[in-house]
Amino acid sequence: MKKIEDQVLIIFGASGDLTIRKLIPAVFNLFCRDYLPENYKIIGVSRTAYSDEDYRKKAVYDNPHLKDDISAEKRTAFADLIHYQSIDTSDTSTYGALKDRLANMSGPTKSKQNCIFYLSTPPSLYATIAKSLAHIGLSHEDDGWKRLIIEKPFGYDLQSALALNRELLGCFKEDQIYRIDHYLGKETVQNLLVTRFANSIFEPLWNRNYIHRVEITSAESVGVEKRGGYYDGAGALRDMVQNHLLQLVSLVAMEPPARMDANAIRNEKVKLFQALRPIPLDKIKKHVIRGQYLESHIRNQHMPGYREEEGVNPDSRTETFVALKFFVDNWRWADVPFYIRSGKRLPTRVSEVVIHFKPNHHHLFKKSRVTNSQNMLVFRIQPNEGVLLKFGLKVPGTGFDVETVNMDFHYDDLTDAYVPDAYERLILDCMQGDATLYARGDSVEAAWQFIDPILKAWEEDHSIPIFGYPAGTWGPENSDDLIEGKNMIWRYPCKNLTDDGNYCEL
Repeated sequence: MKKIEDQVLIIFGASGDLTIRKLIPAVFNLFCRDYLPENYKIIGVSRTAYSDEDYRKKAVYDNPHLKDDISAEKRTAFADLIHYQSIDTSDTSTYGALKDRLANMSGPTKSKQNCIFYLSTPPSLYATIAKSLAHIGLSHEDDGWKRLIIEKPFGYDLQSALALNRELLGCFKEDQIYRIDHYLGKETVQNLLVTRFANSIFEPLWNRNYIHRVEITSAESVGVEKRGGYYDGAGALRDMVQNHLLQLVSLVAMEPPARMDANAIRNEKVKLFQALRPIPLDKIKKHVIRGQYLESHIRNQHMPGYREEEGVNPDSRTETFVALKFFVDNWRWADVPFYIRSGKRLPTRVSEVVIHFKPNHHHLFKKSRVTNSQNMLVFRIQPNEGVLLKFGLKVPGTGFDVETVNMDFHYDDLTDAYVPDAYERLILDCMQGDATLYARGDSVEAAWQFIDPILKAWEEDHSIPIFGYPAGTWGPENSDDLIEGKNMIWRYPCKNLTDDGNYCEL
């Protein structure tokens, strides 16, 4: 690990839910594991008026998301690192107070101001904050490096993404901008690269000659809850597919980088996004299935439909489920279908990548118990992070009965290994200047170029249906029609993540 320099973390939106629930706990965990440098400070910034002590009480002492098995002395030592500055983040004239606060800080950080600016704010403020920081000279690196972390969404469509990148690049250089996608901080997501490129038994098979299809699922059992107002303007395609799931696609399908560094890896990801075959307008109805959850009863509990949720338009056509079939036009993946799906109010919370290998051309064991002789490699991203390989094995006894068995690894089995939270890993990477797991501007734009035509088709062509599905089911039944091949459907993970091919028991 690189030596971490002294620095200041400035969090905009410091009184918000993301900061209290994720960011402060992530930095606290880094502190508890001695990853922070000797001279490290946090400045919370938002409109709400707090004194330093008031904010420390909110962020540390009264924060239920911090580990509770830490000594009072350790907690107090962490709280002493935290400061607070109230400004109107939409008003550039107020930013001088933040600059003064930084200048007046004691210790080595005064002479060399290494700063991370974390924008935990509504996206509408990204450009305003970046311009304001540049206006008062806090984007310049004459007296120490400056880095800017922004949360998704990186734009609402292609046009807004292009505009956002132009505005950000007018204030900061590309290598200063860190677009965070917490999915990429998950241990199993990173392990995709290792599994592919560190094992000679996988990489030679990782192509159109041996892989039948690639399937990626991200399912949530919850609905939109209190986020109906936001979600109704976004939907599953924008909220999950354009960023999280396409990032997973890039790690599964990218070419091997020349070396394991940020630029080489991100260059290959851009090439992959540029190779995504656009879905023709006349094929969108067939290759993209969208759905919206309906009211249902699960274990005698009423689950409201999406249009009944707080903040949602009663006539909304926003999708809470989306499934896509598409192709990658390059030598490695020519004619291999990729299937991705994401939805809310599905039977369980699970995210996984499934590699379906082609069956043997000659079926020697036609009378075996195996109904589908395709081998599968499953990366479980959440929950129960791990890797599962499914293959055929002879049943003990006479004859050649073959049964599918599992070779299963869980990260929990490494009892001595600490698996950091995604935000811990990503914040630590930014502290070290490692942008490998962050999205680059050109890859964000390339992903939007693939997604934008689908959004426009939905907006302009009202003959494209939106299917209802009862809350607690796996989405519209006709999403199985996307999968090519006789008797082939999506893999339906069970609630306990065993694999008997059935739906979850609710």
